[in-house]
Amino acid sequence: MNNNIFSKTLITGANGMVGSYVDFGIKTDKRSMDITDLKEVLNVCKKYKPEVILHLAAETDVDRCERDPQYAYMVNSVGTYNMAIAAKEVGAKLIYISTAGVFDGTKDGLYTEEDKPNPQNYYGHSKFLGELAVKGILKDYLILRVCWMIGGGPAKDQKFVAKIINQIKDPNVTEIRAVTDQIGAPTFGKDLISAVKILIGKNETGVFHASNTGIVSRFDVAKFIVDILRPEVKVIPVESSYFNLDAKRTKNEGLDSKENIMRPWEEALKEYLETEWKPVFNKL
Repeated sequence: MNNNIFSKTLITGANGMVGSYVDFGIKTDKRSMDITDLKEVLNVCKKYKPEVILHLAAETDVDRCERDPQYAYMVNSVGTYNMAIAAKEVGAKLIYISTAGVFDGTKDGLYTEEDKPNPQNYYGHSKFLGELAVKGILKDYLILRVCWMIGGGPAKDQKFVAKIINQIKDPNVTEIRAVTDQIGAPTFGKDLISAVKILIGKNETGVFHASNTGIVSRFDVAKFIVDILRPEVKVIPVESSYFNLDAKRTKNEGLDSKENIMRPWEEALKEYLETEWKPVFNKL
């Protein structure tokens, strides 16, 4: 690969929480390229002739996917199929961001790249079909599985960290609840993009796990956030059934990686909170 590879990288979903950390390439969003429209995808890719396609665009709202499976499959499965077809057409490497949700969560210990997927909800199914499309169409690809994405700051974060912060920003709130029976590891979008750069530079192919290292419960993450932003708030442990969510959550989303390129989750989450949330927390 040439040294100009990053300027010749096309990014989908560049306006999302992970996309906010991308400081290179040709950035597209839903307005400039609808990934569910194969003709449009092919036209855009033929126009820019990228050497790498970083496919970030996805529907990651697990409960929305459960309520509307057809939408989940259209975005996550068909959209990824379309990007794989386009990558093949223009001769580009495709980097697809997948999820620990492709596993059934019953394993004792961390999931490795060699473990067999067995998704348990529509989100996991739709992302796994995306993996199968990439593997079936391309030889030059990276599938990066992540877990519990964090990032985007107040403007773009709609995930777990933002949900906890939105509760504790109310000065009248003295306690919150978080589940103890789901384990995984946060993946900081900034670190994920750094990992992408390393793997592109090494011209790696295949499936890699790319979460920050360590294993932790949702309760522990909530406690970590509270300790930094509002330590007087009490975090009460509950089980998953307490929240009565649409989609089934798996117990274990912990990932082990064959590439040691991600720092511990505590370092990543601390940086995220201190740099992107703490400066504005008291103004929320």
